[in-house]
Amino acid sequence: MIAAGGAACFAALPHVGDAAQLGLLAAAATLVQLRLLANLMDGMLAIEEGRQSKTGPLFNEIPDRIADVLFLAAAGYAITWFSWAESLGWAAAVAAVLTAYVRVLGGSLGLAEHFSGPMAKPHRMAVLTTACLLSIFEVAYGYEGRVLAVALAVIAAGSIVTFARRTRLLARELSGQ
Repeated sequence: MIAAGGAACFAALPHVGDAAQLGLLAAAATLVQLRLLANLMDGMLAIEEGRQSKTGPLFNEIPDRIADVLFLAAAGYAITWFSWAESLGWAAAVAAVLTAYVRVLGGSLGLAEHFSGPMAKPHRMAVLTTACLLSIFEVAYGYEGRVLAVALAVIAAGSIVTFARRTRLLARELSGQ
């Protein structure tokens, strides 16, 4: 629900006036951070209170991937600076999912799950949150989503590097067995 709210904020940005854009950007930044906090608290409570279940990993990973896609793809729709911005949002979303995929794949092969970056989930969300906050200043000059575009490009490129790095680590571990 939190990620859907953030996605709605991004999707509405090009269709509202300056004052509403300020509120939507602040709300999107807040919702990105709330999603991270909810994910952290859920995991901590499950571990510390011994409430882990066999299905826990499913209900931890699937919502995270949905949230990644909602936030990043929708951020592409918030950009009016160039015509292919939606594709950039989707590229960032797919690249983010790939980083998680290769991490989980390593675990399924009996190897360590690598949470390394440079663009792991906390890094992606930090870049997106920072872009939302910096975009508030862009509204004063006529919002077109330039800051969000740069952020999505950084997230996409960094996620590809992270995917490659994690894949290389897994290949080394598999070769060493």
